[in-house]
Amino acid sequence: MGSWWLIPLTNASRSSGTEPEQGPHSPIADTGRSLAWCQVKVLLFHLARPVLLPVLRLLLGLRIEGLEHVPLKGPVLMVANHLHNADPVLLMAAYPRPIRFIAKKELFGLPLIGWIVRQTGAVSVDRSSPVREVRTLHQAEQLLAEGRIVGIFAEGTRSVTGGLQEAHPGVAMLALHSGALILPTAIFGTEVLPFNGRKGRRRGKSRPRVTVRIGPPFRLQPIAAPHRHQAFVELTDIIMMEIARLLPPRYRGIYAERIDSIHSSRAGVRPGHLESGP
Repeated sequence: MGSWWLIPLTNASRSSGTEPEQGPHSPIADTGRSLAWCQVKVLLFHLARPVLLPVLRLLLGLRIEGLEHVPLKGPVLMVANHLHNADPVLLMAAYPRPIRFIAKKELFGLPLIGWIVRQTGAVSVDRSSPVREVRTLHQAEQLLAEGRIVGIFAEGTRSVTGGLQEAHPGVAMLALHSGALILPTAIFGTEVLPFNGRKGRRRGKSRPRVTVRIGPPFRLQPIAAPHRHQAFVELTDIIMMEIARLLPPRYRGIYAERIDSIHSSRAGVRPGHLESGP
């Protein structure tokens, strides 16, 4: 990836040395309106959540565990597994603070879902272009610098089998360079819900019982590796294993054997490359 994290996040007026344009249609005025709208959406979130949660508990048997691990303020990188299209909505309802998700660009083009995604302040990622992926990570880092919660599904797509899949190393890049707290989050039980697109639905024998389980926060510590990319891959595996710990065994996928080996060799002690938060 080179030294892309050294690219400054500055606007055109700073780079050109000119003064920002003034007036009702200036960038400053647009920014003010945007900030005001963001504050309105945060208010709407806090008003809607107490109404939405009882409905989700009734319809989906939603259970939320580990809310005590969510910091009241400050930057947080929420990393979760992904089973269903409804996962982002349920996670946003479960968390007591608004989450800005990183979402694939294809969602923004859908008639209704695209509108919902935009209203939640999601950040678009173009998975076909490494350069655009870097821009997305810059945007996410900026949101973290503003003290927000950024949500990411590290696997990059929904799991067809229900088990964890290989994750993309971009999540470790973002975590390490932003220095944000990582909140590993497991969601399961959504795989039986309808409307899951091409990934399909796994048939359940009883009414849905969806669980959101939030683990203790931690920060990554750099590790020694022959190549930068390899270091990020190993750090990403560390994040995914923290998520796997929160999942029932049948959802752990490719990380199941690694978790078992860690439990037997270390008796459940967390690795030294994790720094407990906050």
